[in-house]
Amino acid sequence: MPLRLHNTLTKRVEDFVASDPSHVTFYTCGPTVYDDAHIGNFRSFLAADVLRRFLESPLCTIRDAKGNVHVEPRRVTHVMNITDVGHMTDDAEGGESGEDRMAVAGRRLLEAKKAGTLPAGVEVNPQDPYQIARFYEGRFREDARALGLKVIIDGDTDPSRTPRATESIEGMIAVIQRLFERGHAYQVGEPGQRVVYFDVRSFPGYGALSGNSLDSLKEGEGGRVQAAHQSQKRSPADFLLWKEDSSHIMKWKSPWGEGYPGWHIECTAMSVSRLRAKEGTLTPEALSRLAMRADEPIIDVHSGGEDNIFPHHECEIAQSCGAFGTAGNGGVGHDTPSFARMWFHPRFLLVEGTKMSKSKGNFFTARDLFARGVEPAALRLELIRTHYRANANFTMQGLEDSARMVGRWRRVAEAHAAGPDEAALRARVHAEHPICAAFAAAMHDDLNVAQGIGAINSWLNGLGAPTAEDSAAIRAIDEVLGVLGLARGQTRETEIGVFAAGVAPDPDLEALLRERRDARARKDFATSDRIRDEFARRGLAIKDMAGGRVEVRRA
Repeated sequence: MPLRLHNTLTKRVEDFVASDPSHVTFYTCGPTVYDDAHIGNFRSFLAADVLRRFLESPLCTIRDAKGNVHVEPRRVTHVMNITDVGHMTDDAEGGESGEDRMAVAGRRLLEAKKAGTLPAGVEVNPQDPYQIARFYEGRFREDARALGLKVIIDGDTDPSRTPRATESIEGMIAVIQRLFERGHAYQVGEPGQRVVYFDVRSFPGYGALSGNSLDSLKEGEGGRVQAAHQSQKRSPADFLLWKEDSSHIMKWKSPWGEGYPGWHIECTAMSVSRLRAKEGTLTPEALSRLAMRADEPIIDVHSGGEDNIFPHHECEIAQSCGAFGTAGNGGVGHDTPSFARMWFHPRFLLVEGTKMSKSKGNFFTARDLFARGVEPAALRLELIRTHYRANANFTMQGLEDSARMVGRWRRVAEAHAAGPDEAALRARVHAEHPICAAFAAAMHDDLNVAQGIGAINSWLNGLGAPTAEDSAAIRAIDEVLGVLGLARGQTRETEIGVFAAGVAPDPDLEALLRERRDARARKDFATSDRIRDEFARRGLAIKDMAGGRVEVRRA
């Protein structure tokens, strides 16, 4: 069965179709680099990464626009933007309220600098928005590489795969000018206070992605619309394309005055200019002439977290179809262009059953967890192993379970090292090994990673000594899951323990080790054995070392 995937636009699971099945175009809404990305952000990014890896895998088959099944090798051009301007703190209300998040980041860094809490060796001017952006972008890229996010790795050698908003302003201006020409944009305000809006009433399909009707938005449903901002708009739902503001933290010249772009227009310009170019990016002039055919969306698949559905992705569809659609295709539907053919939205991440919150103490960034000794492979597996259309519940116990799975898979993969015949062996297991078939069947069914992982573990439960084919099979599957090739953690030593990679030396474990040491000193072997059993219950093995310390590793 070829790949079937849930399409947010059509609200159903349907065949994944690519205009050119040998070359899939994929756009992911990336981070706003005003703070470190948290694990909820990475849950969405990694779900897109798994989809991209599966599309590239020989295990995956898809259909072309004529319904033909494509099983040949394919490449994926995957682009993820870096938003470093124009994303306001109140992004729901047309994109113009609140303040730029880069200004918020500047205050936070200034406070950290005054308090002496900036990381050692960091030199960043909290009043320079470009330095702020590069600081947080660099940290995001470090975390993303550690977690195996391929689009960021691509961007290390091809910067057009990870375009920055601040470097794409001319393209945004070209798209806005096109929207004026086609009657989708209008300007309000006097010189010095000019604002450009998208006229949502000019696009009949507005609301198809999210289900928000213009009537409900007109009434200000959900507190999204404030009366003070509506006096100049044609419709309360009209959203910002450009705002003249010479006092803004970052600003550029435009036909509508010196100012900055709206958040939504950024992704249209960055995605289209890269994904419609065979190499590099389209020039602003070429972008201004682009038109999409009535039967061919610009992008095959577009992803983002479910919080991007409205207003961000709804607005992207409207402005992109408005700028590049052919006459008469202003609507949105299964058979009419919608900017992207497939919309992929992973759901939110909970932590220990509740919404992640700094005030609750359950807010984690990837680097927080790495600093605690968590292996990137374990964190990646924990974030991808729940079906993308279900809310994932991140727990420390789940993280421990994922670490054990990684260790188990590694032992099978490393039982027979890859040799000179690896390519032929890999091709054989792709075609013949039962676990590859079971895993592929799960993944073709709406990217069911949870079912695929269940199949792997059931297979391992009945596996004796792994054969070379078994080792090659788990390596082939890992090309999709992407966990086994990640850097392993470092051994960490304390006064009483030597903690192997992937085991954090937390106070609870150290207290148990001290209790066991004291019990052994008084020859209380029953207590010593009970503590060893407690480590085993937690999936850990301990071993006494010379000098009195204890090695702690995964069982």
